Amino acid sequence: MKILKYFVLTTIFLLVCSALILYQEDIPSDVVDARYTNADSQFLELGDLGRVHYRDEGRRQAPPIILLHGSNASLHTFEPWVTRLKDKYRIVTIDLPGHGLTGAIPSGDYSKEAMVKVVNVLANKLGLKHFVIGGNSMGGGIALRYALDHPKEITGLVLINSSGFTRNKYQNDDSQGVLAFRLLKNPLFRAIGEVIDPYYFVSQGLEAAFHQHTVVTETMVMRYYDLALREGTRKAIMKRFSATRDTKYQAQDLARIEVPTLLMWGKEDAVIPFAFASGFETLIPGISTAYYDGVGHIPMEEVPEISAADLVAFMEKIDERDR
Repeated sequence: MKILKYFVLTTIFLLVCSALILYQEDIPSDVVDARYTNADSQFLELGDLGRVHYRDEGRRQAPPIILLHGSNASLHTFEPWVTRLKDKYRIVTIDLPGHGLTGAIPSGDYSKEAMVKVVNVLANKLGLKHFVIGGNSMGGGIALRYALDHPKEITGLVLINSSGFTRNKYQNDDSQGVLAFRLLKNPLFRAIGEVIDPYYFVSQGLEAAFHQHTVVTETMVMRYYDLALREGTRKAIMKRFSATRDTKYQAQDLARIEVPTLLMWGKEDAVIPFAFASGFETLIPGISTAYYDGVGHIPMEEVPEISAADLVAFMEKIDERDR
């Protein structure tokens, strides 16, 4: 009993010391917002669901696409695609709850269901009746969930190195190569995660996400770092990772997808390994694929020209089918 008490007290002491040594205060939200908004940034007040940051760009009368970022990322990850596609399409990107300039939300609900609700409310607000939805990593899982929950609204589905499906209970697709994600599963780390300096974890996470490390600039690192330090965001991250794990979709769920689907995957993904692509490819009827040699977890930033061209080809097939 004494040994256990000593262990608990030692652990608490070490956690307190770590928090004091690594402490970094929040950056006021208005300061961060001023740095990372642009002329296309808009905010929608959704009560308990927060003040949602989004961008609605491109041709208003063109086919619309909603794009969703991955865990701890932001809508900025799709800027390379928006630049290349906005002359052809209407592109809506969103900072999901607990991320980007949306940040912490009053309800404290960072579940996939809450994120789907935010997407649905925004789509209705913008008058989008039928659209393609896509997402990277966590965003892919949310796009998949949206397509299954709202099948009549979706004309196409794009899954980019996506989470959301586990072939069996022994597989784990939650960011295996990122130290921060592994630590966030540990309640002891989460106990100090709200106050410690995230710079190392941001830097290491980006190095893991991109196979071509030249893509990772100091500007990119500082954007992720500043957004992580935005007032309330670290607390939201800890809450999101402490919540009960979302149930992954099963084979029978994927078989229900009837809309055209494009699966995009970097073969050198150190976050969600390329092996997981086979589950989606096997089970979603009529799925198209675009796989990239020498590319990691975020193809739209690592090979923007090639991946954007693949998305255009997919969109053109949908257009031909709907004529």
